[in-house]
Amino acid sequence: MSVEAVKEYLARWKRDGDIIELPQSTATVTEAARSLGVEGARIAKSISLKKGGGAMLVVTAGDTKVDNRKFKERFGIKASMLSADEALRFTGHAVGGVCPFALPEDVEVYLDLSLKRFASVFPACGSGNSAIELGMDELNEYSNNRGWVDVCKEVLRD
Repeated sequence: MSVEAVKEYLARWKRDGDIIELPQSTATVTEAARSLGVEGARIAKSISLKKGGGAMLVVTAGDTKVDNRKFKERFGIKASMLSADEALRFTGHAVGGVCPFALPEDVEVYLDLSLKRFASVFPACGSGNSAIELGMDELNEYSNNRGWVDVCKEVLRD
């Protein structure tokens, strides 16, 4: 159902037809990268976090993790992930399909600078088997980004 809300939401930019729906899961960075044939870093993961009595999203590159010190310095609160039930309740999207589109107005979205390494990235589109390829300007506009932030540390690979 949530992917339908995202299609309706992206229709205002005539991008609803660009949503990729696959028969296999794209719910994790690894699954999405494999399914889409791209490096994991280009998967734009939406991290759903507690903010007061509600939620916020920070969208990051797939190869990063939130740096707790940077996050607290930027937002003045500890980074605390939503439970699966809370993510669905606050964002309207189930874990694995949480995305920065078709959200309730009170859910703030921030984009992490880790994404700017790429010409395009692949955020989910409301389900655990969907994605769309977007450039940075598109992601910024479609997500109603409240600001570019630097709250991640890169995860080094062997």
